[in-house]
Amino acid sequence: MPNELKAIIAKNIAALRTGAGMTQIDLAEKLNYSDKAVSKWERGESIPDVLVLKQIADMFQVTVDYLLEEEHAPAVTSSLKDKIRRHNRGFITAISILLVWLLATFIFMIVDTLGIENSIWFIFIYAVPSTFVVWLVFNSIWFDRRRNFMIVSLLIWSVLASAYLTLLPFELNVWLLFVVGVPGQLIIVLWSRLKKNRT
Repeated sequence: MPNELKAIIAKNIAALRTGAGMTQIDLAEKLNYSDKAVSKWERGESIPDVLVLKQIADMFQVTVDYLLEEEHAPAVTSSLKDKIRRHNRGFITAISILLVWLLATFIFMIVDTLGIENSIWFIFIYAVPSTFVVWLVFNSIWFDRRRNFMIVSLLIWSVLASAYLTLLPFELNVWLLFVVGVPGQLIIVLWSRLKKNRT
C-alpha cells in the first residue's frame, strides 16, 4: 500500500507539473527544494511531507486529496476557468446585442400591425448605433478597453449615417453631417495614441 500511494502521488505531481509547463527545476525552486528531491517524488522513491503536499496542491489549485487519488476528474486550472469566463461573457454580450434586434423587430411588428407605414424601416437603422452602445458597455466592463476606440468610431459614424438617412427626404445638404465625423474621428485617433503612451 505505501508503494502504491507513492506511485499515485508521483504520477499526480508529474502530471500537474507537466500540465503547467514547468520543469522539475522550476517546481523545485518554487518549493525551495532541490530538483533531485522533485525527481525522487516523481519516480515514487520518496513522498513529500504533508506541508509540501499542501504547497503543491495550492500551487496547482487542487486539493491534497487530488494528489492522493488515483482516479479523479481533471483539475480545472485557472487558465481554463479564465477561458470559460471569457466564453460566457462573449455569449452574454452577443445575447444582449441580439436583444436589441429582437426589440427592434418587435417594435417593427407592432407599428406595422397598427398600419403606420411611414418610415417604419428606420427602426432597424437606429438599431445599428444601439448595437454599438451595448457592445461598448460590455467591452468596457469585461474585455480589452483598447477596442473601445474602434467601437466609439463605429458608433459615431452609425449615428451620423442614421441622421443622414432620417433627414434625406427633407432635401437638405445633409451630407455635411459626415464632415462632423472627420474631426470626431481624429479626436478618437489622438485619444487612442494618448492612452497607449500612458501604459
